[in-house]
Amino acid sequence: MTTFIFREHTMTMTHCNFYIDGAWVEPVGAHTVHPVVSPGDESVVGEVMMGSADDVNRAVTVARKAFDSFSQTSLEHRTKLLQKLLAAFERRYTETAQALSTEMGAPWDWAYDAQAECGTGHIKATLEASKDYPWVSRSGPNGDLVCEAIGVCVLITPWNWPLNQIVSKLAPALLAGCTVVLKPSEYAPLSAKLVAEFVHEAGYPPGVFNMIYGDGPVVGPALSSHPDVDLVSFTGSTAAGISVAKHAADTVKRVVQELGGKSPNIVFADSKVDKAVRWSVNKCMSNTGQSCNAPTRLLVERSVYAQAVEYAAQAGAAVQVIHSADKGNGIGPLASKRQFDTVQRYIQIGIDEGARVLCGGLGRPEGFEHGYYARPTVFADVHNKMRIAQEEIFGPVLVMIPFDTEEEAIAIANDTPYGLAAYIQCADVARAKRVARRIKAGTVSINGTGQDYASPFGGFKQSGNGREWGRFGLQDYLEYKVINSAT
Repeated sequence: MTTFIFREHTMTMTHCNFYIDGAWVEPVGAHTVHPVVSPGDESVVGEVMMGSADDVNRAVTVARKAFDSFSQTSLEHRTKLLQKLLAAFERRYTETAQALSTEMGAPWDWAYDAQAECGTGHIKATLEASKDYPWVSRSGPNGDLVCEAIGVCVLITPWNWPLNQIVSKLAPALLAGCTVVLKPSEYAPLSAKLVAEFVHEAGYPPGVFNMIYGDGPVVGPALSSHPDVDLVSFTGSTAAGISVAKHAADTVKRVVQELGGKSPNIVFADSKVDKAVRWSVNKCMSNTGQSCNAPTRLLVERSVYAQAVEYAAQAGAAVQVIHSADKGNGIGPLASKRQFDTVQRYIQIGIDEGARVLCGGLGRPEGFEHGYYARPTVFADVHNKMRIAQEEIFGPVLVMIPFDTEEEAIAIANDTPYGLAAYIQCADVARAKRVARRIKAGTVSINGTGQDYASPFGGFKQSGNGREWGRFGLQDYLEYKVINSAT
């Protein structure tokens, strides 16, 4: 196995401060410092300055001031700026992948091919969506329908797909003419720092893009409740999303949320069960299970359930755990000690609930004494009322649930507070589409079909509201004005 160890990158202490009004600045007054811990080996590779309500007010104030002029620039001008931002991402692509591997513990191939690629992918999709977007159109015989930038936008992003969540929000916001205050996760600050550098290189005017770090409970309410903020776009846990919405309510600002998930994956007996189960296991384990749309509940028709259990045990045992600096097809560590502890707690809960452990279990894999590596775990004989079937674990843990009829499969699939994604494995595509129409989820994928950057991403129920990506992402950052005129 070839190993790429970025010693110079990981051993250099990175100072993550704020980018406000076109300059790098330190927090106002007293502040705390959060260590940047690389989850692959638990080494400290940097420090994050943690902000306060005063820092929030400073960033929002300059964003409000910049909005008056930036929102009036032409679409052509904003398109050229976004193209320059794309060029910066492309020019420093490898550096971005290195940052993601360091802060996330993502093995090199995953950091380079999947995590880093989201940056360029979302910018390209936004530019493409803009070409035929109805910025100005007719509304009845006397009206012009005009799309205008909504205003100052707060973007609060998580650590699990850090670049994906930043750029899927940032690209449409900037193209629409909004100004931005970004609060990335303090657990994934290195890629966010690079984004700020790229924005600066692209030549955006001071105040258009601003970035601060901080604890969610401290700066989150200050951002969400700020009277000069017009929109909050939040990705994270459902509990945190509820808090954001409550703090935003008093100022009646727009709130867009992409929250948790507990996505069902239905395997019907007429599918190629071996292939379907192996795909399901690998899809669940990718990104070390740290994806909100991961297919974490494997629902299998009872007539092939015993067979599927054997395949799942084999597939789970075959999932490779590799070091975060390694090259190859394997999963790395969980992103933090906090997440490692959470996953261990849920594995113990599954054991205590009486689920059968097919592979994995508690503790680290053999040979991984340091780092937040978890054992890929598959539970069989689960019923949908168990906590491991209802609560989001966010780790390499899959639960298997048998069903007897199509109606039961649909009922189990929908028996969750979430509705972000769902998956169906079925040879009868017409049947699969019929079932898909009845599942309450924002995205349903049949027989492993993937999703492109132009498709809307978001969920039903407690998985959030609004949609991101492509033209649907642009809509979040726009207000619609009708100008009526007799001539």
